[in-house]
Order: sequence, then C-alpha cells, then structure tokens
Amino acid sequence: MIQTLRMLPPWFGMVYWVLIGAAVGSFLNVCIYRLPRGESIIHPRSRCPTCRTPIRWYHNIPIVSWMLLRGRCYDCGAPISPRYLFVEAWTAFTFGILFLQYGWNGQFLIAVLFSSLCIALLFIDWDHQILPDVITIPGMGLGLLLLPWNAWVKWWDGLLGLGVGIGFPLVLIWFYWLWRREEGMGLGDVKLLGMIGVFLGVRRLLMVIFFGAIAGLMGGVLIWIRSRRRESFARMALPFGSFLCLAAWLVMLWGDVILAWYDRWIVRILFERLFMHP
Repeated sequence: MIQTLRMLPPWFGMVYWVLIGAAVGSFLNVCIYRLPRGESIIHPRSRCPTCRTPIRWYHNIPIVSWMLLRGRCYDCGAPISPRYLFVEAWTAFTFGILFLQYGWNGQFLIAVLFSSLCIALLFIDWDHQILPDVITIPGMGLGLLLLPWNAWVKWWDGLLGLGVGIGFPLVLIWFYWLWRREEGMGLGDVKLLGMIGVFLGVRRLLMVIFFGAIAGLMGGVLIWIRSRRRESFARMALPFGSFLCLAAWLVMLWGDVILAWYDRWIVRILFERLFMHP
C-alpha cells in the first residue's frame, strides 16, 4: 500500500493532506471550544455559539464556508471569530509542510498527531489558562506507545525526555514555592512538557523550553504594555503553555536544522577555543 502511494505524483499527496489538515483543523476548533467547558466533542453537532442553530454541512466546509459567509452565521448573522479560519488554515499548512518533509511514511503520521495536540493545547491555554488532562495524559501515553516507530528519538531518549519534561518543572515549582510560598507554574505545564519530551527527546525538549521562555517573555511584555491595569509584571498570569506549544511546533519542523547549526558552529567554536592552541 505504501509503495503504491509513493508512486503517485507528489502534488497529489500534498493536496490530499492539506485538505485532510483543514478537516482536522475544523475538529480541533471543536475541541478548543468544548473541552474546557466539559462538553462532548462528538455530539451534538456543530452549532452557532450565538443562536445555537445547528450548522448545515454545506456551511461547515473548512476554510471555504467561513470565507463565503464572510465570517458570519448564516441564520442570525452573528460574527464568527476568524480564529476558526486561522486554526483550519494553520493545521492545513502544517500537514502540507510535514508531508513535504516526510512523505508517505509512519513518521509523517506521528508528526501530524503531535502537531495537532500542540495546536489544540495552544489555543485552549491561551483562552482559559488550562491544559486539559484529557489531552496531555493520553498524549504522553501515545508518545510512549509510538517510541518504537518514532524516528525523532531513540527509545531511551524518549523515556529520558519524559522524565526531564516532568522532573525539571517540578524542581522549579518546588524552589519557587520555597522562595515565594506560592505556585509559580501549573501542573498542566508539567504534563505538557512530559508529552513534548517523550515525542521529541531531551535535546529538542531543552530547545522548546528555551524558545518557549523567550516567546513567553516577549509575549508577556506586549500583553503587559497593552494591559490597562498595569499590574506587576512579575505577578501577571501568562498562558506559558501556549508559548511552549508554539515552540514545540517550531522545533518539530526545524529542530534538526537548529541542532545541526548548533553542533557545527557553537560546539565547534567552544571546542577550538577551550582545547585548541592558537
């Protein structure tokens, strides 16, 4: 079956998976809206959040329907957030890029699974500052089950990534509590980092933490500047999980390039300066 698929023109696979990605993005929108509210993601079928009218199937075509309806409900005319269009387009773009990287193989399926989990968690945390266990814990379990087929990591690297992803933030939480006697990071972030670690391994996990911290700092400054309350920046609650998910998405796509650059230049320069005579 795989050999047959590989004989098809590359554009066919690209178009096919972009369409699948848009459909998956539509499902992710359902998860993003319903899971934090404790609602079923299976039924009832999609409906307008304003008038509660069920959406007809031909008004629920990913990307196309939002554009044709100009971002409004067909029945009541209430505006529909462009977030729905963005999530569908982003997921479609991700599936297309991943297909270009991996083609018709198992690693592609692992990559689209991981990216879908990250996209859903990013927007849920941004809206509600929670990272649902119903996503992160099964995500860790799937990462463990897929270790034998995951080309990103060796099995021991995945297990180590899981341990570091859980252990490192727990140590930070403990030290912060000793210092301030309050919680500095939610346990949802701990489970998220465990999920990221088991999929991507230790080195990529450290990259995710590094880039996530930079993105969180920059995003936090922008949010604080735009905030009218002008509360203390140190005490401002940030959806750090969203920045970690964005960093994980970036590292998933370009982590190998970054690691190759690091190994070629940073490590080489340090080695030469420390151990090589002029």
